[in-house]
Amino acid sequence: MEHFGFPLEVLFIFFGVIALSVYLDLRAHRGVDEISLKDAGLWSVFWIGLSFAFYGYLWVRFDQAYADLFLAGYVLEKTLSVDNLMVFIAIFSSFAIKGALQHRILYWGIIGALVFRAIFVVIGTSLFLLSPWVGFIFAAAVAWSAWAMMTASDAEDEIEDYTDHWSVRMVKRVLPVFPRLHHGKFLLSRKQVEQRIEEDPSIELQGKAGSKALWYATPALLCLLAIETSDIMFAFDSVPAVIAITQEPLLVYAAMIFAILGLRSLYFVLAALTRYMVHLEKAVIVLLYFIAAKLALQSWNHVFGDTGIHISPSASLYIVFGILTLGVVASLLFPERDQPTAETATENETTR
Repeated sequence: MEHFGFPLEVLFIFFGVIALSVYLDLRAHRGVDEISLKDAGLWSVFWIGLSFAFYGYLWVRFDQAYADLFLAGYVLEKTLSVDNLMVFIAIFSSFAIKGALQHRILYWGIIGALVFRAIFVVIGTSLFLLSPWVGFIFAAAVAWSAWAMMTASDAEDEIEDYTDHWSVRMVKRVLPVFPRLHHGKFLLSRKQVEQRIEEDPSIELQGKAGSKALWYATPALLCLLAIETSDIMFAFDSVPAVIAITQEPLLVYAAMIFAILGLRSLYFVLAALTRYMVHLEKAVIVLLYFIAAKLALQSWNHVFGDTGIHISPSASLYIVFGILTLGVVASLLFPERDQPTAETATENETTR
């Protein structure tokens, strides 16, 4: 199959649709105090529909094989992103960020995701094309991620306090921190801070103490940086996994961006549903091992000679869908016995 390359038509449509959709989403939620489950669900359907529309465009305008590569990468990235969702929940909990401010922080994080995903995709695909031996390194990295998930799932995970995250400590060395939220702002001017301290003398500045700065960071900015750094670390696992599906940089990048953008809206839905998908993580672990094996097989065929075993784009797509479907069905048919119901969870919150 010929290389897909970087058709100007695809670049124009992709970046145009992404820019317009993000603008409409941000505008629709401007001034909103709380993101309802219904609103989050409708926007999730919009983003998923937009991704499948792009899939259809690639199929009709180019070839089904390219479209299948994009869709397989999209589904894989979306699934892997769900695991990162739990980190987002912990970060928001640490900084006591709720409602619409969560949505705003997640969408400001899009800018960083667009930039850093592009850098990682260019580096990853370039390394892969530079030498087939790199595939073995990527395969080991993906397999290690699967092993880490498998061993961690047996342990009792404690929610980490992200208020002491290394990115937060770094900011405090540069900027003083105003310790309270202020209308969802990321930065406050000296005048605003002095006015707030006059209203409440009990407020104590943190970080670069004793300095008269022009700007002061707020917990919203610290939360955004923690979200962004965790997303960058997550990219080290997800980029090699998607590259295992296809080494076409534009298709890899498009699959990852569509998945990330949709996750920002899907976050509010998944936050309520993740606890019920008790066996989905096991499916993700199996999927990662499959991706590692696929990478190793591709590199083996280039380095040591063709084995005659090749996994087509359509086969990859069916395998990804099949494994994830088994995880969802298993969660519905065999829920954990101690899985709390919605009523139990509400009662627990009330008694606290």
